[in-house]
Amino acid sequence: MATMMKKIFFVLPLLMCAVGTTAQANWEYNGEYVRDGYYTDDGGRFSVSLRGGMSYGMGKIKNDMGNLTTNYYSDGVNVTPEHLCGGSPAICIANGYNELGYAQLGKVSPKDDFREISFAGGASVGWILPHHNSWRLEAGWDKIAEADYNASPLFDGSVQLSSGDTVSVQSGSVQSTVSTDIISVMAFYDFFDGNRKPVNTFIPYVGFGIGYAQSKTTMQLTDSYGDLSSMYDLLGYGTPDANGVIIFNKSEKTMSNVAGVLAIGASYGVTERIFFDFGVRLMYVPKVKWVLSDSEGSRTRDWFHADNMIYTNLMLGLRFEF
Repeated sequence: MATMMKKIFFVLPLLMCAVGTTAQANWEYNGEYVRDGYYTDDGGRFSVSLRGGMSYGMGKIKNDMGNLTTNYYSDGVNVTPEHLCGGSPAICIANGYNELGYAQLGKVSPKDDFREISFAGGASVGWILPHHNSWRLEAGWDKIAEADYNASPLFDGSVQLSSGDTVSVQSGSVQSTVSTDIISVMAFYDFFDGNRKPVNTFIPYVGFGIGYAQSKTTMQLTDSYGDLSSMYDLLGYGTPDANGVIIFNKSEKTMSNVAGVLAIGASYGVTERIFFDFGVRLMYVPKVKWVLSDSEGSRTRDWFHADNMIYTNLMLGLRFEF
């Protein structure tokens, strides 16, 4: 997050410097006088806006466990992972279980997709184009606050064992979060006639742009179903307790993506300089990952991800045009 904020405070001042020279020419609606004292105004304006509201995030959860495998046994009624029937083939068989074969846990489907609500906010600086006043360009920052994704089990579905049998498998529980920051450059078109936006009137608009997204995820994995603690590959990501159950580390990951942004809404001018903004922003992030990490955070293993994450932000804002 510190890195993201440094980029924000680096980018926005640059944009303000870039538009500052032109903005000074129109800071007080300066135009030019022509014959007989007639006054014209090219409509160019510098703008600053603030917004806040709610965000609804949606993404398709995918399994990233890969080639991790667990042996399964049966007592004639129930199917049990190796760790719960004794911890080794010899002990499981001695306890009256029959070996069924092993399952690739990377093929088990997630139980739930990502569907979560969180808060959202943002700020932008921009420029309304002279002589083309329906068009405005903005550079902005949007923050989608931390949203929870909790699932127990995380993965739940049928999988074919090495023996050819098909069994129902449940694996892992998670308490996890995700938050996202997006820096974007956007173009907006305001639907109105004339050089100046009308006052006390709703003015519809559409917008589109591209951005840089940085997402941070946290994950606390729990071996609720006994299939993970027998895997030696996972010992580096937690510590076994007295019963041999791995207590996994709380893990974090920060990742970057290109983001797409669409906007639709309407503004309402209370004066020629102050506008209320009611809008919806759709923000597309291709992939958000959750990982397991060791205690130092130096080694990670992908665990699951959300494909095609879409944030729908319902926003109320205030825009100043100078």
